[in-house]
Amino acid sequence: MSDSILVTYATRYGSTQEVAEKVAATLRENGLTADVQPAKQVRTLEGYRAIVLGAPLYIGSWLKDAQRFLTQHQAALAKLPVAIFTLGPTHADEGWEDVRAQLDGQLGKYPWLKPATVELFGGKYDPANLKFPMNLLAALPASPLHGQQASDVRDWDAIQAWASGLVEKL
Repeated sequence: MSDSILVTYATRYGSTQEVAEKVAATLRENGLTADVQPAKQVRTLEGYRAIVLGAPLYIGSWLKDAQRFLTQHQAALAKLPVAIFTLGPTHADEGWEDVRAQLDGQLGKYPWLKPATVELFGGKYDPANLKFPMNLLAALPASPLHGQQASDVRDWDAIQAWASGLVEKL
C-alpha cells in the first residue's frame, strides 16, 4: 500500500479548499505524501493509505459533494483510516455546541463510518462572494444572513496542530 494520504474536500466558496491545502502541507512537513483533490473529482481511493475529508456545514448539512463522496466510496472508506474536518460557525459568538450537534447528526447518517478523528473549525463568510440564490436570500430582511459582516474565524494554528496530530492517528 502507498504511503500517500488523500486530502479531499467539498467547498462552495473556496474556504474549505484552503484548509484542505493547509492540512496537506502540514502532512508533507511531517514527512508524509499527501494529494489534495475536490471530492467530486475523486474516482478511486486505490493507492491511498488514509483519507482526510473536509466539508463545511450549510444550514446543518454537509455539501452534496461530500455526501456523494461518502456514498460512492463507502466500501473503501470502511477499510481505511479516515479523518474528518468540518468548517462551521463563521462568527466567534455563534453557538458552537449547536453546530457540533449538527455535525454529529451528519456523521449519524453514515453509521458504517468510523473516523479516527473528527474536528470542527470556524469558517469564513464573505457576503461579496455569495452566488445565486444565496445572494438573494441574504438580501431579504428576514434572512439570518441579512446584514452579516464578512468574517473569518478559521484558527490556522489549531488547524495545523490537528493536521500534525493526524500523523499518529492515520
